[in-house]
Amino acid sequence: MKKPSFRLWFVVVGVMLVLSVTYWAGCSRTPNEPTTQETVLSPTSSQALAVMAVQERYTDNLLAHPEVVGTATGLTKDGKVAILVMTKSDMSTKADVKIESLRKGVAPVAIPAAIEDLPVVVLVTGEIKALKGGPPGGSFDPTARHRPAPNGVSLGHPAITAGTLGCLVTNGSIIYILSNNHVMANSNNANIGDNILQPGPFDGGVDPDDRIADLSAFVTIKFDGSDNFVDAAIADVVNDADVTGATDPNAGSYGQPRSTTVSASVNMNVQKYGRTTQHTNGKVQAINATVNVNYGEESGVARFVNQIVIGGGNFSAGGDSGSLIVARGGSNDRKPVGLLFAGSSSSTIANPINAVLSAFSVTVVGD
Repeated sequence: MKKPSFRLWFVVVGVMLVLSVTYWAGCSRTPNEPTTQETVLSPTSSQALAVMAVQERYTDNLLAHPEVVGTATGLTKDGKVAILVMTKSDMSTKADVKIESLRKGVAPVAIPAAIEDLPVVVLVTGEIKALKGGPPGGSFDPTARHRPAPNGVSLGHPAITAGTLGCLVTNGSIIYILSNNHVMANSNNANIGDNILQPGPFDGGVDPDDRIADLSAFVTIKFDGSDNFVDAAIADVVNDADVTGATDPNAGSYGQPRSTTVSASVNMNVQKYGRTTQHTNGKVQAINATVNVNYGEESGVARFVNQIVIGGGNFSAGGDSGSLIVARGGSNDRKPVGLLFAGSSSSTIANPINAVLSAFSVTVVGD
């Protein structure tokens, strides 16, 4: 029998080695890890900045459409930079919707398939609302009274339902609780010095028995159509021993946040612990979002700019407002990214954490 040639032997061995490496690489992959590398869009990249400029030029015109609730900068399914148009219901994109009609300020009957040669992606979010109240779930009970209170538990002004204790921040001498204006300042209707309760009133918090902090400052939410950047407030902790600055070990969450922050990038993996949905993982879907947020009949709708959009209907729910969102995995793990404040059944909206911290000249208490 004729012996196989050295060349054939080399090819066979090479194929076997490739198959072996492929097999072990597949076995070593962690669950839910993507098999292909996803495009990550940094907010400071030249690509993102170029899209943001175009997005912002046409945002007002797009928001004139009754079905449009926001715009943002993101990616298409195949990783190309795109303008995202957030809508209440499913809408089509059409190539024959002219750019000229947008420039004239006429609301289109459909969404343009492209704007200034940039692809447009429709993101069906439904109406975006401030996430107040809501039923809890899970083993660790974030709606109970906790002393010391960990990050992520029920909290609120006596006049609201309930939100979430986001994290602790400091100006170097005083420890504050960080959460939303609509959680601790009752959507501008509170007074500095008002009691902050843990748990919130919806969860049985009683004023003044459950007082944990005093309202110190809040950024006023403007409901006149002008731009808002953050929905945030801080409260001076009555007794520093009454708070931990970390999520509870029994909650199965990430523990203590880091004091160093990181800006959100599209496709960044993030996590949060909140009063209602507790520990959840998500992914940044878009950046530089301009969104109309409904605060209810008493307050109305407020326009927010430069926001973060996180995908996944299970990432947040009513009562998770005020939750700190941190990065998940890699060198940025546990670094604060945003402050959760609004959302819908399919998307979550967050303030960039650096804008929040700058508003009060504070830093996150972390490791």
